[in-house]
Amino acid sequence: MEEPFDLVLRNGAVATPNGVESLDIGVRARRIAALGRLPAGQAAQEIDATGLTILPGVIDTQVHFREPGLTHKEDLASGTAGAALGGVTAIFEMPNTTPNTLNAADLNDKLSRAKGRAWVDHAFFIGASDENADQLGELELLPGCAGVKIFMGSSTGSLLVADDETLEDVLRHGRRRVAIHSEDEMRLRERLALVKDSGNPSLHPTWRDVETAVRSTNRLLKIARKAGRRVHVLHISTADEMEIFKDHKDIATVEVLTHHLTLAAPDCYQRLGTLAQMNPPVRDQHHQDGIWRAVKNGIVDCIGSDHAPHTLEEKARPYPQSPSGMPGVQTLLPVMLNHVHEGRLTLQRLIDLTSAGPARIYNIRNKGRIALGYDADFSVVDLKAKRTITNEWMATKAGWTPYHGMEVTGWPVATIIRGSVVMRDGELLGRPDGAPVRFQETIQPQD
Repeated sequence: MEEPFDLVLRNGAVATPNGVESLDIGVRARRIAALGRLPAGQAAQEIDATGLTILPGVIDTQVHFREPGLTHKEDLASGTAGAALGGVTAIFEMPNTTPNTLNAADLNDKLSRAKGRAWVDHAFFIGASDENADQLGELELLPGCAGVKIFMGSSTGSLLVADDETLEDVLRHGRRRVAIHSEDEMRLRERLALVKDSGNPSLHPTWRDVETAVRSTNRLLKIARKAGRRVHVLHISTADEMEIFKDHKDIATVEVLTHHLTLAAPDCYQRLGTLAQMNPPVRDQHHQDGIWRAVKNGIVDCIGSDHAPHTLEEKARPYPQSPSGMPGVQTLLPVMLNHVHEGRLTLQRLIDLTSAGPARIYNIRNKGRIALGYDADFSVVDLKAKRTITNEWMATKAGWTPYHGMEVTGWPVATIIRGSVVMRDGELLGRPDGAPVRFQETIQPQD
């Protein structure tokens, strides 16, 4: 007699590599053990998913959870709680905490902090600097490391890699794909005077203009080719850059954000003020249209949230003293499901951008698709559910969202991670049991 399942999801519309199929999923030992019509009474736990759609677990590969050092506005517990409530099953966290994540001790500290507190699976980036450039080839292979992150602009201290020589040095150490924030630091410094005393957040795209992004990205792609290194360029905000990337897809993958697909200037600054301020900035409709075109044409490889919360008090500082960034991990899936509902992209493309794409870019082991042997990670959604996103729903310590009051169609109703139901109908269940994400390029002997 076959061994019983730990969990069976029945009667759902399941998004497999074949398309959306009506079938059952059997989970055993945290992995997908069966797909098909499964007899009743074979599982310790069953979920009737009639009327629901079961997606591969959503992976948000760019979040800032502020721990250690800035935990008054977020920490690993609250940030991952928001992820789980939003249907996200895994996150990759960025290195610009206090202290910066620059070495093995910093990485292990974050992994220790996450143990028993993180609701979802997780990995952490190592930040690149001139201090650790020669060590990055070893650091990027540590367990729990999502890879190396480079800030070409918009950072401070040792995390800023602003000049070509240091950038090339960093890219020549290691072999995994490198994640990069691409804005030209020299141009940012030159243009700061344009907004310094303005108090006007609608000038944010004027300060951090299109040329700031284009100049940096052209430099980056030239140096990446010279160094022979794959790059993943984050939060692209301009139509101009998308035209550049189409000729460099052999070495460069591309991320876009929910915010750049959904908000547009000048409206967002008029409505939200500094709450719409982020780096690189939300731009006008021309650029949003260009980003959507790149999504449709396949130039874009994944969607991230760039969840970067600040308190309302911090955001209330006069621009540009106000910090850039906004919450987003909890709203990523609802907002994108609404775009599916309104016909801007297909459900199949959303799956590619939120699970298969991240798995492909970062060589994630056993995640990113609903297939036998893969981790039993599922984002269960009701494509017809109508809800309103509110500040009150948000788990982030910051307590707000730029989408407050937005009505959406499509909503996460359950989050299942390695066979454990961690969220159902808006409630977190059990205890935080998130584990480090594993990567193909960090396989150890007998791993």
